[in-house]
Amino acid sequence: MPRKSRRTAKPFARSITAIMTNATTAITDRKLREGVIATCRELVQRGLAYGTSGNVSVRLDERRFFISPSGMQYDALEPDDIPLMNLDGHWFGCRRPSSEWRFHRDIFRSWDEVGAIVHTHSPRATSLACTGRGIPAFHYMVAVAGGPDIRCAPYCTFGTQELSDAAIAALQGRKACLLANHGVIATGADLLAALTLAGEIENLAIQYCAALTIGDVRTLPELEMHRVAEKFRTYGTQDSPDSDLVFGGDDIQCCLNEGS
Repeated sequence: MPRKSRRTAKPFARSITAIMTNATTAITDRKLREGVIATCRELVQRGLAYGTSGNVSVRLDERRFFISPSGMQYDALEPDDIPLMNLDGHWFGCRRPSSEWRFHRDIFRSWDEVGAIVHTHSPRATSLACTGRGIPAFHYMVAVAGGPDIRCAPYCTFGTQELSDAAIAALQGRKACLLANHGVIATGADLLAALTLAGEIENLAIQYCAALTIGDVRTLPELEMHRVAEKFRTYGTQDSPDSDLVFGGDDIQCCLNEGS
């Protein structure tokens, strides 16, 4: 099927390359746009999205971000298809941004530490959201989303400011939330972190749904969840505190020889 002809630009919409400041910035910006495309395609590969559902954004600087375009198949995307937006709601490029641009803008505006956002309609998490349920502290990994539970924002029509306001409220003190009768929002310092968290949310939803079918689900105390959330702050880093773990040196071969 031939590609759709490019739309006529609005008066304030101009080429992304026209607002680049220098060659180095342009290269970085292209990589960010390629990252958006790669993340969109990975959503489909991981079963977190189907067709054109979901959307992805990545912060460029304090006031601008790249976001996936509206209604395009992910495997057809090219870097020039990824529009740029600012926090005033102006967009630049040749493709109109996702209809969910409002909550992307408002999340970036609300939390400086957020570098990327992934929105999915992943099957099990969305199924939970269709019952109006969030994900309680049934497993310690729930704390990976930043708090003792994962909230479910009330239903609002997609693409509206009302939906964005509901999402912002559900994300207070959290890195992710469900959207009632809709899907999931996951945030992160970068695209990989946001994508990984979206996958974790879906996995937790699968486990929680399975637990619900067995019987009463036990939840962990809030104090324990806060303790786990604090441990997650340094999880996976080389300087994660552990008083019982002693560094013996970086020469593994020397250690092997001593034991022979």
